[in-house]
Amino acid sequence: MPVSKDEFRSAMSRFASGVTIVTTKTEAHHPIGITVSSFASLSLEPPLVLVCIDKRASIHDQLVEGRYLAVNVLAEDQEILSRRFASRDDDRFSGTGYAEGVTGAPILNDVLAAIECRIVYTYPGGDHTIVVGEVERTIVNDGKPLAYFRGGYAELA
Repeated sequence: MPVSKDEFRSAMSRFASGVTIVTTKTEAHHPIGITVSSFASLSLEPPLVLVCIDKRASIHDQLVEGRYLAVNVLAEDQEILSRRFASRDDDRFSGTGYAEGVTGAPILNDVLAAIECRIVYTYPGGDHTIVVGEVERTIVNDGKPLAYFRGGYAELA
């Protein structure tokens, strides 16, 4: 018998993760994005990453039906940005600095890293969809990451 949702959530909260904002554009070319902690490297050859998106998330359908996405890895001083993109606010980009990447996906200003991808696969994953992207470009900056641990933001020592 599987563990309960609460038991599983408690165990998984002990795994520290980085915080990202996954971005793309709608068919009408409006930027959209959402805070995501379920992100991982998948393959070096070819360079692949995966993100897991809740099927109820505002960005879900655009990612599943889309062609491109960007994973913006947040720096330790970007908690406010993480909270904004985790909210139900319809205009998360209002007042947010960003530039269009080579794929057209928004790249947020001052992130620790940006990983631009062409979406190559999607897979069902329970109440989430696993979106696999082939990496087309990366941007890397110095700094410390924004971390998430036991249901809250944490700093690296």
